[in-house]
Amino acid sequence: MAEEQNGAEAPNVQFQMQRIYLKDLSFETPMGAEVFKKQWQPQVNQELNTKTAKIDEDLYEVALTLTITVQLENETAFLVEVQQAGLFTVVGLEGQELAQALNTACPQILFPYAREVVDNAVTKGSFPALMLPPINFDALFAAALAQAQQQAEGSEGAKEEQAEA
Repeated sequence: MAEEQNGAEAPNVQFQMQRIYLKDLSFETPMGAEVFKKQWQPQVNQELNTKTAKIDEDLYEVALTLTITVQLENETAFLVEVQQAGLFTVVGLEGQELAQALNTACPQILFPYAREVVDNAVTKGSFPALMLPPINFDALFAAALAQAQQQAEGSEGAKEEQAEA
């Protein structure tokens, strides 16, 4: 039963995962067999990115890209890039709420799948297992919003200075 707030019906909010799939996978070992002669003291660099595309009226594709670069003695031992994607139905959310759902809830669902693909690729490449730590997508989204707001305020200040000159 729909509840009423201030005389209006509460919006019907729906969030459903339709499908999760591996969109892209790349694994490279630039050093070849030489990498296995070196002592294993890796330096791990992890990059994360999300991309959202509207597929249909309420259907969105969210792709989470993880790029892991592992170096030994300043040379790349291996590089793995995974693009884990999902199709999500989102109804009843708009603006900031929709952006937050697509940039936090969806990647949070996709991350364990991407982490498993990374681990499988690394072990099949004959390297020690690589367990990636959990990621707080809510905190990343909040930080991105804060950074965008600072940049907007900075550009407004620069425009005001130019107008005064």
